[in-house]
Amino acid sequence: MSRVNDALSSLVSALIPALPDEDETAADQRHENALVLTKGILSNHKRSAESYDINHVSDLIKKKLWRENDAPDKAIQYSNLYSRLLTLPILTQKWAILYLLHQLGDPPSENADITSSHSPHSTGQKGRHETRLERPSSSARFGKDDQGPAPNNASFSARLNQLSTPSADLQNNRKINGRNGIGHHPPSSTSEAVSARGDPDLASPKADGERPTEATLLRDLPFTLQGLSSTNLIFSSSTTLQLPSTLPVPIISLLHTLAEPSLLYRGLSEFVQSREEGLIGQSLRSAIGSELRSYLGLIATLEGEIRRAIMNLNGAETKISIGKAGVTLKRCVVWTRDATMGLRLMSLMAEESKSRKGGQLISFIHSFSTSYGDPFVAAFAERLLVHLTRPFYDMLRQWIYDGELSDPYHEFFVIEQDQEQNEDKNADLRRAPATSVWEDKYKLDHDTVPSIITEDFAKKVFLIGKSLNFIRYGCRDSAWVEAYSKDASKELHYGDTATLEAFIDKAYKTTMTRLIYLMDDKFKLFDHLDALKKYLLLGQGDFIALLMESLSSNLDRPAGSQYRHTLTAQLEHAIRGSNAQYDSPDVLRRLDARLLELSHGEIGWDVFTLEYKVDSPVDVVITPWANKQYLVVFNFLWRIKRVEFALGSTWRRCMTGARGVLASVDDKMGRDWKVARCCIAEMIHFVNQLQYYILFEVIEASWDQLQAAIAKPNCTLDDLIDAHTKYLKAITHKGLLGSARSTITGTREDSFTSQLHYLLKIMLAYKDAVDGLYSFSVAEFTRRQEFAAKIETRTAQGKWGLGDKDDEDPPSPLPGDRAPKGKSRLPERATDSPVPPLLLHPGADDQMLPALRKRLQDLSADFRARLVVLLGDLSVQPDVDMKFLGVVMNFNDVYRPERRRKRREGGAKEKEKEKDKERERERKTPGEKAGRLKDAAGESKASSADGSWARRQVDRGSEKS
Repeated sequence: MSRVNDALSSLVSALIPALPDEDETAADQRHENALVLTKGILSNHKRSAESYDINHVSDLIKKKLWRENDAPDKAIQYSNLYSRLLTLPILTQKWAILYLLHQLGDPPSENADITSSHSPHSTGQKGRHETRLERPSSSARFGKDDQGPAPNNASFSARLNQLSTPSADLQNNRKINGRNGIGHHPPSSTSEAVSARGDPDLASPKADGERPTEATLLRDLPFTLQGLSSTNLIFSSSTTLQLPSTLPVPIISLLHTLAEPSLLYRGLSEFVQSREEGLIGQSLRSAIGSELRSYLGLIATLEGEIRRAIMNLNGAETKISIGKAGVTLKRCVVWTRDATMGLRLMSLMAEESKSRKGGQLISFIHSFSTSYGDPFVAAFAERLLVHLTRPFYDMLRQWIYDGELSDPYHEFFVIEQDQEQNEDKNADLRRAPATSVWEDKYKLDHDTVPSIITEDFAKKVFLIGKSLNFIRYGCRDSAWVEAYSKDASKELHYGDTATLEAFIDKAYKTTMTRLIYLMDDKFKLFDHLDALKKYLLLGQGDFIALLMESLSSNLDRPAGSQYRHTLTAQLEHAIRGSNAQYDSPDVLRRLDARLLELSHGEIGWDVFTLEYKVDSPVDVVITPWANKQYLVVFNFLWRIKRVEFALGSTWRRCMTGARGVLASVDDKMGRDWKVARCCIAEMIHFVNQLQYYILFEVIEASWDQLQAAIAKPNCTLDDLIDAHTKYLKAITHKGLLGSARSTITGTREDSFTSQLHYLLKIMLAYKDAVDGLYSFSVAEFTRRQEFAAKIETRTAQGKWGLGDKDDEDPPSPLPGDRAPKGKSRLPERATDSPVPPLLLHPGADDQMLPALRKRLQDLSADFRARLVVLLGDLSVQPDVDMKFLGVVMNFNDVYRPERRRKRREGGAKEKEKEKDKERERERKTPGEKAGRLKDAAGESKASSADGSWARRQVDRGSEKS
């Protein structure tokens, strides 16, 4: 009992403050009266057997908040606090606490209760916070006694007001003099003295000069950490927290540290509630919201520790150190250190997310787990990435299993391009309609590839989805895609990298195998490539030979007289007469003959070409650009074949005539034919070596490389496209069809293509000149035969073989009838002869042969000069095969290769020297002609009347000349 009396005496002494200018006897009497009152309260207190509904009181408070506030924020805040109150086991009088709060919220009456004297300068919300946190047990006890059935409740309230409520004069003095007025006016009654000795937190507000205690700050701390203003710590804005100015520097430093998580929490709360047009951005907000809820759980635990420590103080804060209670501001700083670090990281992520999206945002957060050595930072980033990457892996799953891009906010690293961009790109001949599905419909954006996957991994994923999309829409095999999606679809999530790579590798192999199978088996891609090689690259030799032989007579005519139906008929004839007839009908129906764009002066050889038509989806590999390259190579090889065919025909004619017609005129033109046959042999050797090089060293070697690339086990459609493009580029480059290279002139004329064009043109001109020489030889042979027949006839008649009249009008060596004297007589085949028309007139025997000789000599010299330059350019090529071509063409070193670029500095002087030599040759030629004619005339006059003897002398003079 003595312990109870001592405890009550201590409690009364603590609650009733000492009054100034009060004698000791009055103070003891006031203390004794309060002690007697307290004992009476305790002795008359009875526990109620009734059960009170806590939910009913909670509903009353909530309705009051809804009624007095337009916004629902206060009611929501109360619901949160109410749920936390229910979880505190240390508070047993929860109903009394809520009822007291409900009564405190009512307007004050004339008989002011305990809250009327609490703090006239505090708001209702601050009073609630202080009551709930500072003295929860006292509030609960008082609230329950007010509602209990004890008979002395009214007297208890009255006497409690006498002890704790200041008089009206004292309240007026407070209003006039402010918070410090209570210390300047002595009390006028015993009740005033009791109020002055009472607890300052309950009886009167703090003076302006007083500093809040650490316990008071601890009571306010949970609200501050949640971003809510409290009595002493007020948020003036979303980024500013006002601290009391009377606090010492160490406390200010601790509050600064604790203010950081408070401000970060307010900013993150606003960020989480904001809206973001992006699935990954929304996922980031959800992950941060989850972390903030964990942070609130930490604050609730901290609040429980603070309440327990304040209850252990029992109002003796001045006597017992608050550190012994277990909770201090320093310890709160330590307990919230990890949470502060997490809030910092989330605040940085939230700030950076405004300028990043999709894969860039994932890479930024992933950098915290890979670029920082702090285990806490790495673990925190990994925990966020689990939530953040869920939308990304959902998009990834749909892409690699369905071939569909589900990315409404453009956050995935695969981009679906607009149709307008595709139409602009389709202007390039490299692309075809199906190409837009494969190459232009989707694009890999390397900037948005997240760092959680590698670049090779991203390319695999891109190829898988693009292949599935192409199989569905390009190959029209959507049934297989749907079945594959049902069987192989798996859930993907962050963290299990090995399993994810296994899924991707399996999907990659399955998809690529199916696509290559469709292109080979269903659409016959490799059969089309083989057909292009046989028909457009002249791999089918018997077909090309028969086609050229059947078309030669038609193609010699002008281009305007060519008709497509005639060419198509000859093409069908060549197919039926060669091994091409055994090819697939689908391949043969795609082969067609057509004419190129006509130009003035061209013949059929210049405009004829073959065409091989392909359709979708094969045109993804054989693009319009590829068709154009095939056309260029075919036209070049067709021109070489034409020259070979023309030189071969001329060579056969020469060899056949050498045993007949040409042997009869060997005394006059034997040397000319020997030189012509040697030059034709050089040209045939050049054409054969060039053709062998292109067909075997270039095309066949490139074809083997293409076959090897196609046969690889992991070959994809992109690999096929790249291998085919490389195949065509190798043919055009090694086949001497590359771009121009500037040499002495700096023009495209110096490219291999132009050089070969002029060489082939010279060969055709030389062939025409040799045909003219052959026609002249036949005409000479015919004239001699006529002379011999005439001599025999006249001799049989007993006349001279030749008379003076025959010498005056010698027969023309060209076929045709004689024309009357003084009239021009042109031969019938004058228009078909390669000899210039000015030389084709009667009596031109002595001018035609020298002109033919000069033309043959000039063409032969031009051919050798250009061939020497070509061999010089080939000798310095880095490619071994192109060097080998030069060696084969000049295997016996009969030519001396010379590069034109070596003469770049003296190019102008060399040109001048060549022009001087040309002018000198032109000056010498007329003199030699005149000398030969004069000698022939002299011999004719000095000859006898015998015609045969005179003719032999003329022939001998011609041979000498």
